[in-house]
Amino acid sequence: MNSEFPSLYTDNVEFTLLLYKKLILEHSKENILFSPLSISIASALLSLGARGSTQTQILEGLRFSLTETPEAEIHRGFQQLISSLNLSNNTVQLSTGNALFIDQSLELLDKFQEDSKSLYSTEVFPVNFQNSDLATQQINDYVKKQTQGKIVDMFDRLDEDTLMILVNYIFFKAKWQTPFNSFYTAKDKFFVSEDETVEIPMMHKDEFYTGVFQDEELFCTVVELKYIGNATALFILPDENKMKNVEDALSPEVLKKWKNSLQMRQIDLFLPKFSISSNYELEKILPKMGMEEVFTNQANLSGITGQNNLKVSKVVHKAVLDVDEDGTEAAAVSAIEMRACSLIWPLPPVIKFDRPFLVTLYNDRNILFMGKVIKPEVNSPLQVEADRSETKRLGNKRKMIPTSRSMCHILG
Repeated sequence: MNSEFPSLYTDNVEFTLLLYKKLILEHSKENILFSPLSISIASALLSLGARGSTQTQILEGLRFSLTETPEAEIHRGFQQLISSLNLSNNTVQLSTGNALFIDQSLELLDKFQEDSKSLYSTEVFPVNFQNSDLATQQINDYVKKQTQGKIVDMFDRLDEDTLMILVNYIFFKAKWQTPFNSFYTAKDKFFVSEDETVEIPMMHKDEFYTGVFQDEELFCTVVELKYIGNATALFILPDENKMKNVEDALSPEVLKKWKNSLQMRQIDLFLPKFSISSNYELEKILPKMGMEEVFTNQANLSGITGQNNLKVSKVVHKAVLDVDEDGTEAAAVSAIEMRACSLIWPLPPVIKFDRPFLVTLYNDRNILFMGKVIKPEVNSPLQVEADRSETKRLGNKRKMIPTSRSMCHILG
C-alpha cells in the first residue's frame, strides 16, 4: 500500500495469514485460494455505514488497531490503494472497484453515498429484490462484465428478503518477465500424498536466473517469479512432510524474511501448469476472527440508510487460479448480502514443484491472492461452470478458449 500508510500493509498481511489459517482448519484436504484485498476492501467499505461496536468489530477483525490507526486514516489508505491498483497497459491489467445494489424501497444517506464514492469509488444501482430472478441477473451481469467474462454466475438465486448486495471485484492479468516455453511442457506426476498421485502438465525452465531462498529453519524453498510490471509471485515448496511446519510458522515477519532473503540463482525449474478453485461461505469464518455482531440482530448499520434494520446474511467467496506458460490472469469479487434484521544457500540443480506448495501473488507489497495447491487441476471447476454457461448462451456454437493464459477468479 502507499508508503504514507505503512501500517495498512502490515495489517493486511496479518489479516491474510489469520484468514488462511482459519481456512485450512475448515478445508484441511482441499486446495485453498482467496483474495484478502477483495475481502478487506468490501469489509472496510461496509464499516463506513456501521456504528458503535459493530464498526469496531469489523475494523479490528481486519486486524487494524484503532488506537494506532484512526478510522479516517484507514479509509484514506484504502482510497489510495484502490487508486494505485487501477492500472492498465499492453502487458498488465489490474483493476478493482465496488458496487452497491440496494433495494428500490430504500434510500442511502447522503454522507454514506458521498463517502463510499469518494473513498471507495462505489457505484450504486437500484434493484427490485422482490423480482429475485431479475435482480440476480442484474448483479451477475455486472460481475461478468467487470471480470471480463471470467465469473458468470455469482449467485444462483437471491432471497426475496435481500435488501442490499455489496460487491467488490479485482481483476488481474499479467505476463511473466521470462515466459515458459510450451515446447518443454510435458506430462509428469504430482504427488498429492503418499498414497495419491495425479498426472499434470509440468512446465520447465532450464538454466533460469531468478530469486531463490532455502529456509533451512522452516524446511522449505522459496522461488520468486516476476511479471512484467510491479507484480510478483512467490512459490513456497515445503520439504516432504513439512507443510504443517511451514503453515504453523506463517507470519508477517516470515513473509518479509523470505522476500528479503531472495538471491538471484541459476536453477532448473519445474512448475505445474495448473488450476485450483475455491468456494467459501465466510459468514461462518469471519465471526471467529472477531466480526460477530454484524451477522446478528444486534448489528448497527444505521450509517447506510439511517435505519437500524440491516444485518449481513452472507459473505460469499469463490476463486479460481490458472497458471500457464505466459503468465497469470486473475479476477476476484467479494459480495456481502444484507437483510432486514432478523541462510546463504548452495545452488541446487533442480527445484521441482511436484508436491503440495503455497503461492502468494503480490502487486508491489500488497497480497492480491494467496493459495495452497494440494491437487492441481487442468481445468478448474469454476472455469468449467463458466464455460457451460457460455455454451448454453451460444447454443451449439463451440467456445474457443485460449490455452496460453492463467486465470484466477475469486468471489468474496
